[in-house]
Amino acid sequence: MRNLRLAFVLVITLAGIRKATAQAAPVPPNAPPAQTQPMRPPAQSAEHDQAAIPVTASKVSPAAPVITIHGLCPAGQTVPAKDADASCKTVITRAEFEKLSDSLQPNMPQQLRQQLANQYPQILFMAQEARKRGLENDPHYLAVLKFTKMELLRMELQRSMEEQAGKVPESELQDYYKNNKADFEQAAISRVFIPKSQQTNTPNNGTTPQEMQKLREDSTAAMAKVADDLHARAAAGEDFDKLQKEAYEAAGVKAPVPPTLNSKARRAMLPASQSSVFDLKPGELSPVINDSQGFVFYRMQSKTNLPLPEVREEIKTMLRDARLQAVRSKMDNAVSADLNKDYFGEPQKAPAGSGIRPSDRPRPTPPAVQPQQ
Repeated sequence: MRNLRLAFVLVITLAGIRKATAQAAPVPPNAPPAQTQPMRPPAQSAEHDQAAIPVTASKVSPAAPVITIHGLCPAGQTVPAKDADASCKTVITRAEFEKLSDSLQPNMPQQLRQQLANQYPQILFMAQEARKRGLENDPHYLAVLKFTKMELLRMELQRSMEEQAGKVPESELQDYYKNNKADFEQAAISRVFIPKSQQTNTPNNGTTPQEMQKLREDSTAAMAKVADDLHARAAAGEDFDKLQKEAYEAAGVKAPVPPTLNSKARRAMLPASQSSVFDLKPGELSPVINDSQGFVFYRMQSKTNLPLPEVREEIKTMLRDARLQAVRSKMDNAVSADLNKDYFGEPQKAPAGSGIRPSDRPRPTPPAVQPQQ
């Protein structure tokens, strides 16, 4: 029972640490869309985290102490109260701490490990004080513990489902690759983007809404003509970089001119309205595509199918997510409940995106944890 409670408290604490240390990703300002690049995990994060691990860490023996708590007697040890602070000591070895951190989060980042190590002594001490006061038999504690057991089992079930979903058979990987080869084409494509409006046409304060609408329509028509002219020159073999520069000059765009060649494009990287570009043969030029933000046309330079070994992890991730979603959907639809309206009132319609997720179930609030400087 003691271990169960500590495990739950530590899970809550870890969630608090994660929330306190989360960094919001900066949102780039609006700009004419550049060529889409494949999303990758931030390489610097892992490097930065590994750099924070002392070089001596790997030399520490599993049996060596990594946390020494002064003033906390080990379980079962009795010391006179006047001598407790001076003589009591609890030691946590490397093996014990890593077993704890790995159970809470495998491959826990170094910063979280340090903060967990800082909070763990206080959790142990307060848990021991609670037992001394007989709070293990308190009705409030027992009620929370009953719910905690169910919550921990739910979390363990989710962990187990994720683990099982990740065991994708090799035959399933190969079948998906064979049946969806178009999704794994990689192409070198050149692109020219023509903004839809001219930034030089700035209306004055006295312009009426009708006049502004007419200015927008005239600007779009002018840029459409620019797009057609540039497309004709591309068909005649003119350089795409030169055409892109002229497109920005015609629109009055002062931003740096984006590169026109993407040597590792994938169909999924393009907007749905432009994915037909992958149906082109090498050397072919697409028509002008009228998109929401501008006009665009492409030339297919070359195209090849990525071999299975290069996309194996990508396919495995997609299949794992699909398998996990199927199991979760089955779980979500397995039960339903009717609420007593006399007691709970009429159902409240939550705003879009604010629905309660499984991870939002009621749980004790941990102390606030500030990121380490």
